[in-house]
Amino acid sequence: MSDDEQQIRTLIEQWAVAVHTGDMDRVLADHAEDIVMFDVPPPQEGVRGIDAYRESWPGFFDWQASGATFDILELDVTAGSDVAYAYALLRCATRQQAAERPEVRLRLTVGLRKEHGRWVVAHEHHSFPDTSGDS
Repeated sequence: MSDDEQQIRTLIEQWAVAVHTGDMDRVLADHAEDIVMFDVPPPQEGVRGIDAYRESWPGFFDWQASGATFDILELDVTAGSDVAYAYALLRCATRQQAAERPEVRLRLTVGLRKEHGRWVVAHEHHSFPDTSGDS
């Protein structure tokens, strides 16, 4: 694993801990001012810019505080000299949801770029598989 890949892995792992604990400063710390995020809940066109990204988190933090999990299970990172991407599978569920559907994973894709010698997240995409047709 390259030094850049390790830096990105650490950045994402620290971000996940911050999400789980509701630490807004750490959630925002390594994100670009022009971040674009496509999330599970609306808006369908995503959120654009660090201010909109910040505004998207309080409801999720409240949900997390109710006892939900947010744990990285798999993380893969590929880094070039100034752009990188990573994808991960996470357990993101309440205890009841995890007990009822233990196989369901949150999927995370992250696009990064190097700004002034450090990696920042320029794009995030969160999704769950569509299980509506499952029996």
